[in-house]
Amino acid sequence: MTVGQELAKITGLRLFHNHMTIDLVSKIFPMSTPTGWDLICKFRRDIFEAVAKSELEGIIFTFIWDFDNPAWKGYFDDLIDLYEQHNGEVYFVELEADLEQRIIRNKSENRLLHKPSKRNFGESEANLFDWADKLRMNTKDGEIYHKNWLKICNTNISAGEAAEMIREKFDL
Repeated sequence: MTVGQELAKITGLRLFHNHMTIDLVSKIFPMSTPTGWDLICKFRRDIFEAVAKSELEGIIFTFIWDFDNPAWKGYFDDLIDLYEQHNGEVYFVELEADLEQRIIRNKSENRLLHKPSKRNFGESEANLFDWADKLRMNTKDGEIYHKNWLKICNTNISAGEAAEMIREKFDL
């Protein structure tokens, strides 16, 4: 999200981070329930479709992806098709940071301001450890999902530096 915020500042694109739907829906249905997850996905798809049909130049979307779960590939294939049907272009940026750095960032003032569910430190940190064990959140060397793909190890660089790398790579 923080890299997305910096990218929005230097490109004028709007940011749609994953917790905008997670925190909305989770007030009624937990994300872990089928109903909660379905609503999150529906809200996101409706927003993506509205953006694809609009005059906006694009949108920045941030999320966590489990590369071992084929459902995720299908979900994003659908979104790519949605944008391409409206002559849009999709760019993927994969950020990779070590777990220690993610734990530090998970408690940052900026993250807590924009992601209310992160304010429960115990649960939020437990999720980080659980996801690190159960999800493959980064591609393997040489594994590329899409033609417009950039992978950045951002453990030791600022969000602004990562955003500038993205802007330059995709000429945004």
